[in-house]
Formats: sequence, structure tokens, C-alpha cells
Amino acid sequence: MASETSDPSPRSYPRSVSLVRRAGPIIVAAGIADSFTQIENWLLEEASVERQMIDLLVKLIRRMKAADSSVDRLTLHIGTLHPQLVGFAWVWNADDGFCDEVRVADAAVDSDAYRLNPLQRIVETGDTIRRRPNEQTAQAEFPIMIELAAAGMTDYVAIPLSGLDTRNVVTIATKAARGFAEVEIESLTRLFKLFALHVQRHSELKISENALGAYLGYGAATRVLEGAIKRGAGDSIRAVIWVSDLRNFTKMSDALAPADTLLLLNAYFETMVSAVAVHGGEILKFIGDGMLAVFPVTVGVAEASRAAVSAAREAIARLEGSNRTIRVASDAEGRHLLRAGIVLHEGEVFFGNIGAPDRLDFTVIGAAVNEACRVEALTKTIGRDLLMTEAVARHLSHDVEHLGEHQLRGVSARMSVYGLAG
Repeated sequence: MASETSDPSPRSYPRSVSLVRRAGPIIVAAGIADSFTQIENWLLEEASVERQMIDLLVKLIRRMKAADSSVDRLTLHIGTLHPQLVGFAWVWNADDGFCDEVRVADAAVDSDAYRLNPLQRIVETGDTIRRRPNEQTAQAEFPIMIELAAAGMTDYVAIPLSGLDTRNVVTIATKAARGFAEVEIESLTRLFKLFALHVQRHSELKISENALGAYLGYGAATRVLEGAIKRGAGDSIRAVIWVSDLRNFTKMSDALAPADTLLLLNAYFETMVSAVAVHGGEILKFIGDGMLAVFPVTVGVAEASRAAVSAAREAIARLEGSNRTIRVASDAEGRHLLRAGIVLHEGEVFFGNIGAPDRLDFTVIGAAVNEACRVEALTKTIGRDLLMTEAVARHLSHDVEHLGEHQLRGVSARMSVYGLAG
């Protein structure tokens, strides 16, 4: 979260919750009037064009306030399918007018804040929950009521949203002296039944993005969701190609128990992926203990080359750190075994769908990819963890040294290979 000097309305979230984006402040222009019936009509018609949940929610809240709703705080919670997340949430309050979109990590489910929250009760029972935050019994039952009471809230309602995911919930709270009028609760409940249809649509889209992103890479996933699903669909792009594999993996897998092998591979790939991602690369696939990634040339080849080399340096350094913490990655003599061979090459590649009509792979192919794979075999014979072709090395000034010209299997011309100086 930004510091108070730069954030106009700083909010604090648990460690398992991180801010994605912020919208607002939500302001209702003077002279704008609305009604709950008009909002229902909007949900049935124009609202379906909204592509982002935060934009849809902001417009809904603005219309609710224009209809003189007494809601002073609204939150939306949806479950998702993701390797590391349990869901997303959106938090709005009238004090500052901002709406925050946050992601909720799996760790949140094991926290007391979640177990003692009305959301958990709704997931278990599917019942609507209404409480008066300033009542001691409510505060003892749900500690969040203490926070709401301190903020001046007098009434709180958590409403499950109909749909496939029981984790989809909307909560509302008000500062009105007498709380919500029953007629407003009825109107809002009817409104949220329609809104739930949009939530389910956005939730399913988010799950699709998460699942495809986890298995294809987020760049490839975006293209697939935009419609690039036919065999042969794709683009010709220039990119720095990253090919790497784990040294001595066959020997390690023979010596280690399957569980230890899995632990080692996950640690290895986590290290490699994080280094590539932080420098703007995109991971395309894992092949056994190997990894294929690209750094697309968006500004220039020099910038992509330097980003790829920085990622390789970081990956090698992180592997050395992992060797000090993962004891399973040592042989009988205590020598560290977690090492990678990394090759960087640059060229034109086809980025798109290949395969059978009903079983496709979104990847990169081309002569440059084949050449990078051939150079990777030299990391063992030359004894370097990082090798580059001239297409990458020429952009690195004095940081490289020439390691000779080599004949590669299946490549007609000899290729100059470089390593990092020193």
C-alpha cells in the first residue's frame, strides 16, 4: 500500500490480502436521481457490457447512492480457482468514496480473522446474516463488529449471492441512526439477486484467466481468451529466447525419494520463474526439468537482451541461495546439486497455436528456438551456467567473453558462443 504522503486514503489490510487496484472516489453528481427499479433495469440491460468487476461495482454503488440508499459501506467477495489465491474482494466506504480491489491469498482461510468472520458462516450455512455492530453479543460473535462500530456503523447485513460458488457474498453497512429500513433491505436483496448474475459471469471469467494463466502463461492466456484458439492462429514476433534445464537431474531423481524430487523441482522452477517474470519475461512451458521462456522485443533487442541476462544472473544467484536452505539438494559428499544451464538466443519466432485440431499448444516455434535448444547442450561441455549467442551478447558491451565457434547438431553454420566475463 502506498505511504500516507502519496495515498489520499490509506487503508491497511492483513498480510494475506494485497491491493490490486483502486477506483473512485465515487461521487454522485448534483441533480442525478435514480430508483431501485431503474437500477434493476440497468442490471438487466446496459450493465452486461462492463468487462471489469470494479467498474461494474462503482457504477452500481453510484446508482444506489443516487437512489438515496443509506448504504455507507459495501464489500463484495468472490471465490476463485487459482494455485495461490482463495478469491478476490472489493471494498467501498462512503468516508473516502474509494473502491479497492484486493486479492486474497490461501493463507487467509487459516486465519482467525476469516474463521471468526460472517463470510465463513455464510459459506457454511448459506444464510443471510444481520447484526447490530454496537451490540456486545455481535462483537463477541464476530470481532469485525468492533471495527464497524468504531467507524460509526449501526447495522450490518451479509447476503449470499446465488450462483455456483457459495463463497460469493455481498455485505452492506449503514451509519443511519436506526439502521436499515426493512423496505430498503427488501429492495437491496432483490437488486443483489440480479447483480449475482453479473458476479457469476465475472467470476467465471476470472477463473478462466487464472487457470489459463497458470498453465499457459498470462500473455498466452490473454491471447487465447481474446479468441486466438484456432490451429495456426498466432503472430510472428522477435524475442530473446530462454532455454534452461536442471543439471544432473537424472542422477538426482535416481537417488532421491519421489517426494524429495518433487520438492527440489518445485524449488528450482519457483526460482527460475520468479527471476524471469520480474524482468519482464514470459514462461511458456516446462518440459521435464527444462523451461522455455521468451522476452518479447517491445522496445528494442538491446533492452530485451539485457533484461534476459539480468534474469539469468538473478536465477543463478537465487539457486545458490536455495542450495543453502534445501538440504535434499546435496549429494552424499555434501556438494550442492541445484544448478541450471541457461541459454539466451534472439531471433524471429512464431508465437501461437500448434498441434492437432482438438489438442493444441500455445508456444513459440522457429529456427531460433531450435538453435537455442542446440546451444543448451554446450552448457555441460563448456562448463558454464549461462551461454549466449552473438545475437544477444553484442548488446552487452564489456560483460561478455567469446567462448569460440561451435558446430551444432542440425545447424549448418558454426555458431559463436559467449559467456559472462569473469
